[in-house]
Amino acid sequence: MKRRICCLFVLWVVAGAGVSYAQPSPDDLAKKVSNPIASMISVPFQFNFQFNINNAEGGENGYKMVMNLQPILPLRLSGKYTLINRLIIPFMTQKDVTARNQKEEGLGDILYTGFISSSFAKVIWGVGPVVSIPWATNYALGTRKLAIGPGIVILGQPGNWTIGGLVNQLWTAAGDRSRADVNAAYFQPFISHRFKGGFTAGISSENTYDWNGKRLVAGLASFNVAQIIKIAAKQIASIQFSPLVFYGNAGVKKPVWGARTTLAFIFLKKTKPIIQK
Repeated sequence: MKRRICCLFVLWVVAGAGVSYAQPSPDDLAKKVSNPIASMISVPFQFNFQFNINNAEGGENGYKMVMNLQPILPLRLSGKYTLINRLIIPFMTQKDVTARNQKEEGLGDILYTGFISSSFAKVIWGVGPVVSIPWATNYALGTRKLAIGPGIVILGQPGNWTIGGLVNQLWTAAGDRSRADVNAAYFQPFISHRFKGGFTAGISSENTYDWNGKRLVAGLASFNVAQIIKIAAKQIASIQFSPLVFYGNAGVKKPVWGARTTLAFIFLKKTKPIIQK
């Protein structure tokens, strides 16, 4: 049932793309893709591969594969403001992570963010609620907690550069009392440079800090290269590849190395504001 609901949401996003209009250049598209709150419908499929994860018995044979479905649906609220709806739906497989010869697979918790963004400032910003929904189909793949909190993203795009950061904080609102409460901050700084022909290169970092345990429980740095492409000479997409380096506090299970590749389908359309003057 949960997988059917996820598929229905993706179909709704694609159907919402509507009739396309004159397509911008690859350079303009690369600029929009570099902006996490661009007013543009997209359906990214992000594949993460993590290897040599320290398992429960002290070995380094564990691995994890995560496919994140990350649909983005903007809704214009007025001529100046847009609500950027972002979902992260993880499909996970891992082995030798919780224990040797132990394998878990299924859906993880779903993360929703609704950024209200302004389109009239040189500094681009978005602010709104973040909700972690306990959707995991396997006990080991989720928190079993409903968590909510605020999120904010700020960036600038001077010249061919994109520089900014995304921050959110989650607190437990409800859930399984036998599981640890959520009190975690997430911070993602990023910088990238666009080149001719829709090519982008940059670096970013993703960090999760557990306030209860007072430690960095997840951290990674990535070098990202992306290219705007067309599939079957019609469908606009962005393809990205990133080698990953992981870090965190001592005692935290983390991979030694990994890689990420993302294929994002882009849909262009004109939208009318929900709130009319």
